[in-house]
Amino acid sequence: MHDLALYRKYRPKNWKEVLGQDHIVKVLENSVETNKVSHAYLFVGSHGTGKTSLARIFASNIGVSLNDLYEIDAASNRGIEDIKELRDGTRVLPFDSKYKVYIIDEAHMLSKDAWGALLKTLEEPPKHVIFILATTEFHKVPETIISRCQVFTFKKASDTICKNMLLDITKKEGFELDSGSAELLVILGDGSFRDALGELQKVLNFYSKDNKGKKIVKIAREDVEKITGAPKTTLVNDFIYAIAKKNLEQGIMTVRKASEENLDIKLYFKLIIQKFRMAIILRYAPKIKDKMVGDLRETDLKFLKELVINDKDGMLRSPALAILLEEYQNIDNAFIMELPLELALVRIISKDNDVKVK
Repeated sequence: MHDLALYRKYRPKNWKEVLGQDHIVKVLENSVETNKVSHAYLFVGSHGTGKTSLARIFASNIGVSLNDLYEIDAASNRGIEDIKELRDGTRVLPFDSKYKVYIIDEAHMLSKDAWGALLKTLEEPPKHVIFILATTEFHKVPETIISRCQVFTFKKASDTICKNMLLDITKKEGFELDSGSAELLVILGDGSFRDALGELQKVLNFYSKDNKGKKIVKIAREDVEKITGAPKTTLVNDFIYAIAKKNLEQGIMTVRKASEENLDIKLYFKLIIQKFRMAIILRYAPKIKDKMVGDLRETDLKFLKELVINDKDGMLRSPALAILLEEYQNIDNAFIMELPLELALVRIISKDNDVKVK
């Protein structure tokens, strides 16, 4: 169905199309307008946040043609000989632009000797050369390099911006995606625009097989869960139900079922926290519930409302959410992935719980 991957097809091509990085766009745009362009930039941020795309847009806005734009993957060209070759190239004047721009992606992968060779060029750069280094691991970049660059830190994709992007692109591709499914894809993307679009592409490719000829195809939440391997809504609801009813055995069995289905336990935990948060909003802030729970399907909203109304023991309150958040922080260090989730259950439900539920 798609000739190009979605992240490439919808890659931003100008300042206005860059999402979630206004704090950087404004500075770079102003530097171009005032002709105050630096010789070296360092773009820092997690993968899929638009570092390379913005580097290309910046190069385009200072009038650099494709003939004078060089992109280097430091993961594959990390040695001193590679940087020496680059350094020799910088001495040659641009073909048809005022500047030559070198974008070095995954810059933290450069070897120690390569950094040393690059430093010499950064200390005395030719006037026609601009370097843009991009990295996901700022701590691996030498201080001597950092001090010679303008550093910009990219933010992770916010849930709202990423969700709106997914809904917009889905519509452009001829599909209809409900808000809750978009939110699930955002969570799967984990702060990366590129990863979220990758998950969306799986779904659209699946649907394109069976829906040829239809103008608008509505995507079902159940299919999104199945295609992406995300935990089923019922498993999330069963866990929260076990907390509300103080049924430790049911909660443990639900976690066990999730494990037997080979689900991503960390993602499962995230979805539980997200929905538990919605339950608390329904309890404490009913006036804003329409804005906050818009990502829930009607069946899920009805489920949470009934739980809150019948929660006579006050299990669905902030102390329980605090415990879930605390145990979630331990999941990466747990040699049994299910353990933090099980401990959260025990702490919330047990009569010996050290957090008093009010």
